[in-house]
Amino acid sequence: MNILIFGPNGSGKGTQGALVKQKYGLDHIESGAIFRQHIGGGTSLGMKAKAYIERGELVPDEITIPMVLDVLGQAGANGWLLDGFPRSIVQAEKLWEALRADGVGLDAVIEILLPREVAKARIMGRRLCVNDPNHPNNIGIPAIAPNGERCRVCGGSLTARPDDQDEEAINKRHDIYYDAVSGTLAACRFFQKMDGAGFRFIELDGERSIEEIQRQLLARLED
Repeated sequence: MNILIFGPNGSGKGTQGALVKQKYGLDHIESGAIFRQHIGGGTSLGMKAKAYIERGELVPDEITIPMVLDVLGQAGANGWLLDGFPRSIVQAEKLWEALRADGVGLDAVIEILLPREVAKARIMGRRLCVNDPNHPNNIGIPAIAPNGERCRVCGGSLTARPDDQDEEAINKRHDIYYDAVSGTLAACRFFQKMDGAGFRFIELDGERSIEEIQRQLLARLED
């Protein structure tokens, strides 16, 4: 099973993605990890990407797309969950073209919907567990509030990412995601318009509880 997952930072995308990965035994492929894998491995694409990153520039699509496809091609037999890519309408179009050209199937595209202001509040309230950053802990959501300064799941110590407390940084990330003209939301809408073209588009209400979203998501995947 091959899946794309979309959702703004703060939507619980990482938590739901981890649950899907565990249930179906998928390789969880995250955009940042793709760059680290290629750069760490010293590949030619990785070295080209590193030069752009060190200059503080965006890595061009002609480098990024082949890197993504290379990692997808190395995924296990059960398939993959691609998270954090594509981030623009251009990347979405090129990824779709490349998947079709390589004969790689896509089974589902998941979108977790969440209003921008709600997403921001969640980001500023979340705390990361030292043992597993996907353990849900958020001081602003009673259902997943941590036990004091300890993870509600495993008791591990918690930290807050500095950029999660930086409203300007959050706004920059969300400016990219919520851009319905050329950004990530435009990429998501590109796939939504093709719902039924060999894959199903699954829309989820991110304001529901983690358990409710999980139940709905798994039901739709197994339908």
